[in-house]
Amino acid sequence: MKAVILAGGLGTRLSEETVAQPKPMIEIGGRPMLWHIMKIYQRHGVSDFIVCLGYKSDVVKQYFINYRRIVSDVVVDFASGDVEYVNESIEPWRVTLVETGKETQTGGRLARVRDYIGDEIFCMTYADAVTDLDVRRVIDFHLSHGKLATVTAVRPIGRFGSIKLDGHLVSKFEEKPLEDGAWINGGYFVLSPEVLNLINGDEVIWEYSPMQRLAADGELVAYRHDGFWQCMDTPRDKRELERLWTTGSPPWVQWAD
Repeated sequence: MKAVILAGGLGTRLSEETVAQPKPMIEIGGRPMLWHIMKIYQRHGVSDFIVCLGYKSDVVKQYFINYRRIVSDVVVDFASGDVEYVNESIEPWRVTLVETGKETQTGGRLARVRDYIGDEIFCMTYADAVTDLDVRRVIDFHLSHGKLATVTAVRPIGRFGSIKLDGHLVSKFEEKPLEDGAWINGGYFVLSPEVLNLINGDEVIWEYSPMQRLAADGELVAYRHDGFWQCMDTPRDKRELERLWTTGSPPWVQWAD
């Protein structure tokens, strides 16, 4: 199965970081956010990726072109000119990097990679959230219900402590409550290729008319995930992910080193 990753946006709320690099290449623990997401998929048997590029696409391309050199020890024989990579630790990935336009919206990016997706169901996500989601269970869930689209629903942790008052007395305090109990789009989808027929141009935003149409037609099903999920929309989000990484057991890391 293939996983499509939308990695072409501007990341304006992280503008200090994205002046020189696209948002998916912002590092957590010394590795790009995009790498973390791909490791999540690999953990559950998905290693064939289609990455939709746009803003500063050359940075992403150079990372993967040079990936083997980056992660390996290198022996250079100056006499022969040979270069040998040793102690390699290379993931079994196949990565297709596709130019989908700097201004293209999320739905338009999906439509632009139609030929790479083919006729099989596929995973899709954004390049800005990590989770301990069991992707394989979501795939199996999608296959079981027979609808066109599955969205992972999550309930994010609130940014501020919650205080319940009894008059002037604090009767209850929660440091990290759920924001309001509402389920939101967690960004990890499993889709049947027919959903691409709902996208008719670069300007189509996936989260608007296509998802709304799927919901209205009874073709959008939610997989509820009660576990860890954290996006990286703001500098505060990035700091929180870095903090979790430094604990030595970040909750989204389910793979072996």
